Amino acid sequence: MNQNQPTANPDPLAQAPVIPVFVPPESPPPPVAPQEPVKKNSLSFLPKPVLIILGVLLLFLLVFGVFKLLGKKGSAPSGEPATITYWGLWEPEPVIRGVIAQFEKKHPNIKVDYKMQSPREYKARLQNALTSGQGPDIFRLHHTWLPLFIKQIEPVPDAVAQKLGLEANYFPVVSKAISYNQRFYALPLQVDTLALYYNRDLLDQAGGQLPRTWWGLQQLAKDITQTTESGKITTAGLALGTTNNVDHFSDIIGLMILQNGADPGKPDQLVRDVLQYYTLFSTKEKVWDKTLPSSTIQFAAGKLGFYFAPSWRYFEIKQANPGLNFGIARVPQLPESREIDFEAAEAGEGELTNVTWASFWVEGVSAGSKNKAAAWEFLSYLASAEGLRHFYQAASQVRDFGEIYPLTNLAGELTTNPYLEPFVKQAENADFWYLCSDTHDASLNDLMIKYYEDALNSFAESGPNDEALEALQLGVGQLVEQYQIE
Repeated sequence: MNQNQPTANPDPLAQAPVIPVFVPPESPPPPVAPQEPVKKNSLSFLPKPVLIILGVLLLFLLVFGVFKLLGKKGSAPSGEPATITYWGLWEPEPVIRGVIAQFEKKHPNIKVDYKMQSPREYKARLQNALTSGQGPDIFRLHHTWLPLFIKQIEPVPDAVAQKLGLEANYFPVVSKAISYNQRFYALPLQVDTLALYYNRDLLDQAGGQLPRTWWGLQQLAKDITQTTESGKITTAGLALGTTNNVDHFSDIIGLMILQNGADPGKPDQLVRDVLQYYTLFSTKEKVWDKTLPSSTIQFAAGKLGFYFAPSWRYFEIKQANPGLNFGIARVPQLPESREIDFEAAEAGEGELTNVTWASFWVEGVSAGSKNKAAAWEFLSYLASAEGLRHFYQAASQVRDFGEIYPLTNLAGELTTNPYLEPFVKQAENADFWYLCSDTHDASLNDLMIKYYEDALNSFAESGPNDEALEALQLGVGQLVEQYQIE
């Protein structure tokens, strides 16, 4: 589940005591009693000031050594009691409590203090807490945040990475998403992709089959759309073409760009073509417009034929309209060969591209944690097949399904559910870029989305134009350089 749905306190380290500097008394010292003959190994042959200095140094080294040993308590052997704090999102405490209880039963010396956070300004609060030394041992972050947290997140120990098989046992997009500079920095508990939701009744009325291509989707959207005599849309065919009321429009644009073989980090003519095509659904085809409610609300109301969304929107739709007859399918594709036109590709001629879009959350360990060994022990359990199954089963007690498994050997268990099958299958060929919606990061994703939003709005109002594309190139280029992303 993305977990974007609506829904600090380790004690600061005590400062080491200041070692006093020896100051000789001002009054004359008492008379010195007769001394025994000097022994052969005595240091009394040294001048008294030197002996004083040596004494102070020995005292300093003794105190420093004690504090150094105390400071190592966070890396103590696993048998030493430890309490780790865990900041999570989206999952209420009762859901994860059972999973934690299973872990604590097997690890009686480790306690987990789970705190569900509000998504509102979460990234900023998390970074501030970590910077000030008040942050949690374990925290949830969006996978696109790795460049933002690279100095505050601990690399996954090689032993943990090898035990879990992070390179081979997870969907390729998951392994890619949790790596940075050839190191793994987080552990995945889920994966999610963008899929095509459809209203079964409206599709049946249009007499259509599910589309294979964007062209097929475009034709069905026109057949489904209903308007008044004045042209006001009453039933929309497809939520596409605008930015103000199309939920996840940036993910859709990212998907289109990757399918078109372009680089969203280097907007060129291929990106320009995508922006132009996207806006045609509101400017020319008129299957959607900016006066309508948000696409999620319109779809839940039964007034929208097709709608793009991740898996967690399923719960919002079910809650808003339990009786809605809808299904979920894989996203449309483009013809693999430019020599095959859309109509022929829709009819089944030739191969199609096989590119999908992923956006999900992962778990990391603070680089400043005093309990790293215990934190990795707990996360290793959560990310294991046993932990993931417990997590899924616990979530399924309070909703229709849990988070989609990121492990390929577990994901097949979910494909019998027709609502989950598209998301699971799409994970095999998913990719991503920094256009993921609803991360609430107020930085990398949100800033990148804003540049694309401005370009799309300009194309919708004035048609394709060089000025909008140049502004997009400049803005995106600055962010790529600033955050050092590929």
